Amino acid sequence: MAQTTKGRVIISRNPEEALKLATAVYKKHVADGTKSELNNLDATMYNWDVTGPTIVTCLAFHDEAEALKGKMEEAYRNRDALLAPIDEIIRGSSTYLKGKYSKNPKKLGDWGFPVDDTPKAKKKKAKE
Repeated sequence: MAQTTKGRVIISRNPEEALKLATAVYKKHVADGTKSELNNLDATMYNWDVTGPTIVTCLAFHDEAEALKGKMEEAYRNRDALLAPIDEIIRGSSTYLKGKYSKNPKKLGDWGFPVDDTPKAKKKKAKE
């Protein structure tokens, strides 16, 4: 005699996969029409006829977000490529100006460098 399993339904938390699943369920619901089993759901809570058409719009927003994410990553790559030499020239300039104005480091403030002249806090000795 064949044994039946309880069977687990796996619903992804990944938005794209969830939208693909919703699309498949909605297509089946529409194809079955008035005979769809999903018409037996409590319509005040779950109504595929209301929610189903929003899947396409939601998927469009998802696709737009993914495209913008790609553009964002490209913009960060472009920024990072230009930022490395800028960072180097800032650090080199700071080192040069610190040497030039070693007697008066506050002069670096004239160049826009923040200068903290407060004494360093003493390190606390660990209790043994």
